[in-house]
Amino acid sequence: MEHLLSRNASSIYALLRVVAGLLFAAHGAQKIFGFFGGTEVQPGTLMGVAGIIELLGGVCIALGLFTRPLAFLSSGEMAVAYFMAHAPLGPWPILNKGELAVLYAFLFLHVASRGAGAYSLDALLSRGHNRFPFRLRTRAT
Repeated sequence: MEHLLSRNASSIYALLRVVAGLLFAAHGAQKIFGFFGGTEVQPGTLMGVAGIIELLGGVCIALGLFTRPLAFLSSGEMAVAYFMAHAPLGPWPILNKGELAVLYAFLFLHVASRGAGAYSLDALLSRGHNRFPFRLRTRAT
């Protein structure tokens, strides 16, 4: 079992990044568009800014695009959300309903420290930096 998991660590990490990013984006879609039973908020408010970070950050993290800075920003947003909205309701995340904010904060901090990984647009862009998928031949004159 250990060999199977370690052999597929890159794929498992990519799956974690994609699932977490899409779930995070769904929270943003709730705030920005009122999707999934959410309530639409004004874009200029604190909740509106949070929704934009969640929607755009979540999609980009899922795709593995600008992963480190957006995961760090998302981690910080979740830490702020926890301390502003949940911590005043009690000391324990399980009681103040802040466990998801705590989990996202630490998960995205890990993603920010590790980067997007092999299966990402970041990896694709860094591999193909200033290169075409084909070679252009020029004639010397």
